[in-house]
Amino acid sequence: MDEKSPSRKGPDFCSLRYGLALIMHFSNFTMITQRVSLSIAIIAMVNSTQRASPSNASFEDPLADTLSNPSKPIKELNTRASVYQWSPETQGIIFSSINYGIILTLIPSGYLAGIFGAKQMLGAGLLISSLLTLFTPLAADFGVILVIIIRTFQGMAQGMAWTGQFTIWAKWAPPLERSKLTSIAGSGDQWQDLSQEFSVSLSFSTPTPCCIMPEGAAFGSFFILCVGGLISQALGWPFIFYIFGSIGCVCCLLWFTVIYDDPSHHPCISAREKEYIVSSLAHQSSSPRRSVPIKAMVRCLPLWAIFTGFFSHFWLCTIIITYLPTYISTVLHVNIRDSGVLSSLPFIAASSCTILGGQLADFLLSRSLLRLITVRKLFSSLGLLLPSLCAVALPFVASSYVTTIILLILIPGTSNLCDSGFIINTLDVAPRYASFLMGISRGFGLIAGIVSSTATGFLISQDSETGWRNVFFLSAAVNMLGLVFYLTFGQAEIQDWAKERTLTRL
Repeated sequence: MDEKSPSRKGPDFCSLRYGLALIMHFSNFTMITQRVSLSIAIIAMVNSTQRASPSNASFEDPLADTLSNPSKPIKELNTRASVYQWSPETQGIIFSSINYGIILTLIPSGYLAGIFGAKQMLGAGLLISSLLTLFTPLAADFGVILVIIIRTFQGMAQGMAWTGQFTIWAKWAPPLERSKLTSIAGSGDQWQDLSQEFSVSLSFSTPTPCCIMPEGAAFGSFFILCVGGLISQALGWPFIFYIFGSIGCVCCLLWFTVIYDDPSHHPCISAREKEYIVSSLAHQSSSPRRSVPIKAMVRCLPLWAIFTGFFSHFWLCTIIITYLPTYISTVLHVNIRDSGVLSSLPFIAASSCTILGGQLADFLLSRSLLRLITVRKLFSSLGLLLPSLCAVALPFVASSYVTTIILLILIPGTSNLCDSGFIINTLDVAPRYASFLMGISRGFGLIAGIVSSTATGFLISQDSETGWRNVFFLSAAVNMLGLVFYLTFGQAEIQDWAKERTLTRL
């Protein structure tokens, strides 16, 4: 009776745990806007037509420009905003610097969360990221080196925040509601770690997909790109950082007030909900901590297939997220407002394809229409092949405004089909070590983001037209290499070194 009672209870969307998921969703949304804000602001921050000045920046004076041009709409008046002489190579380094910070926190953040508590880690990370966002315009006036340093520390802060979330859900989310709660929270974001507590129990035959670009991340990117262009045109690009940095500070107050590490200590939780959560978690299987079999992992080709898939996937995804506003502005020759709106459209497709892909994968598995490994390889193929085809086609349709936008929308949308492929394959081959392996996988993805951002800046600095073509051709080649390797060596069976072993005493 006791063992069955937790599973009979359906999700109560008015409960405190779903309220916490909404707050966490807002926190993730805020951090995404702070991360992507530079992608839209840099269009106004860098003006290649301005001549360099000794102080690293020249200044636009919209008021003087409007007085000399009375026909200019008054709504385009904004404050004096610096314009910097940053080359495309420099911009690539700036864009990639935040990934350096995230890599630095992949390992220590989980350890620190166990010492200080996930609530403190996530709240501190959000607060630091928000304060650094506020200081970004001032740092830009002091020089590009300080901007790179601030972006690196911002990556470290966000890495701490995202890693700590799953530690909270390990104590708040009943096993049968984990996918719903993490989906609402947007915790499966593409820069996050996955904790071992969120590995699906071995008694379940089908793990629940963990999205690489969930609704929270996709909506955050959509919102900042859409609204950022309007803010930059109306008030000036510094206000993009001021507004979203201030929103993050307000979110911190809400976070430290409402969030608790454990439902047992929350002062506002009902006795009924507390009993349900505690009893549900008490019935999940657990195993003692054991040493990680590093040597076996290094020799495991199915793991390397997952790592190469992550590397390939993140290569193109990082370019799209980072350089999409710049590409639309330079190739389609639109202003910053329209560039922001157009750049936001692909993230609607990304969110939709994430949901539809997960539902389709679950349908194929629940009806036993395809084997698990077939589903993994099918969705991996679609998620790497389709965006590659769209990327290769982009340089040849640059003269067509509508066709270019359609292809740009399809790239992140189809790319997110990988969420039901190799992205969650670690739960199939080694569920006991899902936390460690997901961290390694995301490390490969972050390295790909650093290399691709820097390489893109270098290529487009040579020549804009041929540079963008080489960027997309190189991305397609990386995707195809990753796909071939995964199709060759990918598996879905639990590896021998990851199986539970029963110790017997003689």
